[in-house]
Amino acid sequence: MSNPELAPSVLRFYSETVDESSRLHRSADGRLELARTQELLRRFLPPAPARVLDVGGGAGVHAEWLVKDGYAVSLVDPVARHVEQASAICSASLGDARALDAGDGSYDVVQLLGPLYHLPDAADRRKALSEARRVVKPGGLVAAAAINRYASLFEHVTYAHLHTERMHDAISKILRTAVHDGPHFTLAYFHRAEELANELRESGLTDVEVFGIEGPAWSLVKAVEQQPGEGPTEDLIASAMTAARMAEPYPELLAASSHLLAVGRAPANPAA
Repeated sequence: MSNPELAPSVLRFYSETVDESSRLHRSADGRLELARTQELLRRFLPPAPARVLDVGGGAGVHAEWLVKDGYAVSLVDPVARHVEQASAICSASLGDARALDAGDGSYDVVQLLGPLYHLPDAADRRKALSEARRVVKPGGLVAAAAINRYASLFEHVTYAHLHTERMHDAISKILRTAVHDGPHFTLAYFHRAEELANELRESGLTDVEVFGIEGPAWSLVKAVEQQPGEGPTEDLIASAMTAARMAEPYPELLAASSHLLAVGRAPANPAA
């Protein structure tokens, strides 16, 4: 297995700081992210039992529902802790999105729901997407998630501290540079929607579409969760889901979502 260098902050964060197996179940905006990711992917996935390669699949949160849906899932992740957790769900092994061990055209679907935002170097993102295109079958689906460039702006309003000098300066830097390199998370790259779409197209994928995963109301759900009380109601979460669906025809609203999901297909002609 080839092992390109991974930022130490990424390995440290997922090995020691957070338990990725619970993130999408723990918070209201995490549950919204999971539900919408499932909803969007199910529109494009081929019928089960298609073969899915979950690249950077973490502890297997997405692999779990895909397996329940009947898909044959293999997971690759650079964090040993994740591979151990995911092994209880599906076939899992250590690996890197930039140098996959899988053979050419060996999967019906390749999903990268984490790697792109942990690769701040554009050349590394190109390698990851090129590898995804290589191992997916002609006409197969590639799905890639990204953190929206403006997500931190909305998120830190919910914590009611964006107006402080420290946070104002930190978030301003992210907006200018697209790079997060501070405490509480890892070194990360935050995309604009059109940039994400272009990266998929440049890798040779076609029929590229980009969706806002949580939609424009996710920060309202998160803000309610930060306040004293019982947290967001099911009706509020349902309304946020509806807002995400209603926003889909309007590309200008992509900027308000926390995460972006891009889908594309490998050319049906392998020589293309």
